[in-house]
Amino acid sequence: MDSVSVARRIVAAAQLAAKEYALGVPVQGGRVTDAEEVKEAGLFIQQARLDVHALPAATRADADSALAAMAALVDRTAAPAQVRELAEALAGRLARSSGVLFPVPVVAPSLAHGAEVFREHCASCHGETGRGDGPGARGLTPPPANLADPQVMGAKSRLDLYRQLLLGVPGTAMPTFERTLSEDDRWAVAAYALTLQYGGSQAAAIMAAVRRQLDSAVSQRSDRLAFDAYLTFEGVETDVRAHDPGLATRLEGEFARLRSRAAAGASPAELQTLQGELLGDLEHAERLLVDRASGANLFLQSLMLLVREGFEAILIIAALMSFLTKAGAATRRREVALGAWAAVVASGLTAVLFELLLKVPPGRRSALEGFTMLAAVAVLFYVSYWLLSKIEADKWSAFLKGKMQAALSSGSALALASVAFLAVYREGVETILFYKALLASGGPGDAGAVVAGVALGAGCLVLLYILLMRLGVRIPMKAFFAVTGALLYYMAFVFAGKGIAELQEAGMVGTTVLPSLEWLRVPFLGIYPTVQSLALQGVLILLLLVALIAKLRPSGVSRQPDPREPHVVSSGPTAGR
Repeated sequence: MDSVSVARRIVAAAQLAAKEYALGVPVQGGRVTDAEEVKEAGLFIQQARLDVHALPAATRADADSALAAMAALVDRTAAPAQVRELAEALAGRLARSSGVLFPVPVVAPSLAHGAEVFREHCASCHGETGRGDGPGARGLTPPPANLADPQVMGAKSRLDLYRQLLLGVPGTAMPTFERTLSEDDRWAVAAYALTLQYGGSQAAAIMAAVRRQLDSAVSQRSDRLAFDAYLTFEGVETDVRAHDPGLATRLEGEFARLRSRAAAGASPAELQTLQGELLGDLEHAERLLVDRASGANLFLQSLMLLVREGFEAILIIAALMSFLTKAGAATRRREVALGAWAAVVASGLTAVLFELLLKVPPGRRSALEGFTMLAAVAVLFYVSYWLLSKIEADKWSAFLKGKMQAALSSGSALALASVAFLAVYREGVETILFYKALLASGGPGDAGAVVAGVALGAGCLVLLYILLMRLGVRIPMKAFFAVTGALLYYMAFVFAGKGIAELQEAGMVGTTVLPSLEWLRVPFLGIYPTVQSLALQGVLILLLLVALIAKLRPSGVSRQPDPREPHVVSSGPTAGR
């Protein structure tokens, strides 16, 4: 290991020791409030002292003396400011003596500021997204690097990019920015450039780097590389702790165990087991930091859900109205309407009761949301399964017509209204389940997008009702149900992945990460590189293929009229003519 890398490791370890110590001791010192953080600080100092021997001979004694002084301050619970001052002084001395003209920054650079610097100084050649396609790239040989390509960026660290910004890249058009950009600007744009391969997500970039370093640490059985992985993870540890303190603490412990077992010469099998535990919790941490539901996507799903379910309820009511007209009982259509409106009110009350009865402590919310999404998966897939949906619709229509005939024969207004109530309330309960799962798949701030979709969907349903029931307009039912069926299948697929993820978060399902599929992470599709989530989504894909094959295969059976086909919707002004 070269002296620059050693100096960087020692500086980073000393600065992390100061940071951890400050979390465990009050500002004035003299009292420990978190013994684990103080212990972690001591381990960082110990780790740094183990690297001192690899420094140039002229700086070894000075560095070891400074680290020993830090250890003494920690032992006597001195004020955190004293420990931090020693760490910064050591960083400055090593920077000068080792030829490293910069200490590694303690505070993570601003990604937003890095994006601004990139647009001003780099995008002209590298392009707005870093693909090397900026207007200034024309005619350059070699062309600017594609910073969005993981194969190009995979082996680069933030330090590597900083050095290129500081010194330029010989043999290319990449200039030196030593005089053009300040040190803070260079660190910020280096951090931002590293995220371009992950769509601009700094957390995703850091997590990917941590996983690569863990692979190297386990394959080489190296406690030093395991320590490097932890140093990289420190870039997001504060954010992880803000979301889930328990997860952050657990990850710290797992990194420490990996380091200590690698240093003790543990077997490859044991290290791989520890790596598997780490990868599982890193997966949870990345979901906390990176997964953000698209407001536009949630809005569209919310809109289409209400339109689809509400439209089906309208068609069923239209069929019932048409039945009454043909049976010569058009005057009793008002009873059907009352039953339908009562079902709408009952659905709203059911939604309120559902919320009141299923209130759970925060620690169990993930489990409830996971089970809700998986229940929605089953119903959504069944509804979107075109062949079975057709069979079910025929049976449901026949059932309703039988009930209508019995209600007419009895002469009871309540019996007639109850048929409409049953038909609409069934759709309402389905809709409640779907929306509960949709809200669970988003974040706390995404309810607005879902509510906006409901509002617009309600307006669309009013318009559809007027077109169908008042104006007698025919709607292309096949196209409508094909498109909405595809949407429901998409939602079932997403909920399957996210439902398993919630149960993994609750500890009710294991998290077996597939390292070879780490690139397969598409949160908006609910796709995560774990055996459990991919297995369930694979079953859904298999069932879809079976449904399509069954749908396309000639059945030789005459087609029965579907109550949702256009001829059913003739209960408007022209009904009974």
